[in-house]
Amino acid sequence: MVGPYRGLFGAPGTKGFVVAGFVGRMPMSMLGIGVVLLVSALTGSYATAGAVAAVVSLAYAVAAPLSGRLVDRFGQARVLVPFVFLHAASLSGLLLCAHAHEPQWTLYATGAAAGATATSLGSMVRARWSHVLQDPSRLHIAFSFESVADEVVFVSGPAFVTALTTGVNVYAGLIVAIVLTVGGTLAFAAMRSTEPPVVRERGTAGSPIAIPGVALLSAVFLAMGAVFGSVDTISVAFADEHGSKGAAGLLLASIACGSMVSGLWFGSRHWKITLRSRFVRALSLFAAGLTPVLLVDDIRFMAVALFFAGLSISPTLITGFSLIERLVPARQLTEGMSWISTSIGFGVAIGAWAGGRLTDLYGASNAYGFAYASALLAVAVGLGGSALVRARHSAR
Repeated sequence: MVGPYRGLFGAPGTKGFVVAGFVGRMPMSMLGIGVVLLVSALTGSYATAGAVAAVVSLAYAVAAPLSGRLVDRFGQARVLVPFVFLHAASLSGLLLCAHAHEPQWTLYATGAAAGATATSLGSMVRARWSHVLQDPSRLHIAFSFESVADEVVFVSGPAFVTALTTGVNVYAGLIVAIVLTVGGTLAFAAMRSTEPPVVRERGTAGSPIAIPGVALLSAVFLAMGAVFGSVDTISVAFADEHGSKGAAGLLLASIACGSMVSGLWFGSRHWKITLRSRFVRALSLFAAGLTPVLLVDDIRFMAVALFFAGLSISPTLITGFSLIERLVPARQLTEGMSWISTSIGFGVAIGAWAGGRLTDLYGASNAYGFAYASALLAVAVGLGGSALVRARHSAR
């Protein structure tokens, strides 16, 4: 599986932006669960914790396409630097309000500001790969590598922030997240040699979401995001119900680990079937893999079930980003990719809120049913509208 990845970093500057991008987006897997752990510890309510985490995700989802459009218009560095300082200040404000036991609205306000100023660094890394690499087969490998890198982040991030929050200090997880975000993003922005140039073309400047295939993919990833957000919140409560809150990081790492393994395998293959066929098949396996989660009531078996549930995540994301890269014009590439991130963000917000609410009402084991229903919805939308992606892809 490793062979195809060996020659990926031959182009000048690729190693630098990959490492900086990895560090800068490490907090994307730490922020949600870090907020849940912090707020639930201070308020004793998973519903409140899930609601605050949902506000962060919702604000990010609304703002991501806008920041992506700014990047396409002005360049990555000119947008990233001011945004990352605003994000750090907002997240610090959330910590201070929680520490001072300020009214709940202050948590929502600072959480909204933190989410709105977060940037889709993963989309910008992929945009750099699209600029550096011209061979579509190598770009497939690069996108696969980035999906694996995302899953490494999701393997290590939840366990890391859980260990810091429960073992060191309730505020330590989010403090480290701030440091990693600022350091990684500033280093990434400083690497100007691989930054995609601003493409100015004549013609209409409409949003990529108006493209039917992009709209379809966004709807699918909205439902998938609901799975991710609900599983995050519910798994924390599931571990707590079974007397081991610290095991929440292990549960979340299990699903990410399954996705990481499948991403390595998926990227090493030379596929003969179309992107559309790969997307549809991976999406169908996504819902099937979540079925055992509904039947498990033990932390050890839940970790195994979540590992198998994660096996189809990376292939679905890889094909989704590849389809976006082919569907949108070059001048709107960052914004187009940001629509996947923003759709997932909206879904995570819905899932975090619903997961926390259903956990408080019916218990964690029953609340996993919401994640499964969201996965079925993603499959229904993807299969029902797959002709839109096929038609657009064939036309290009």
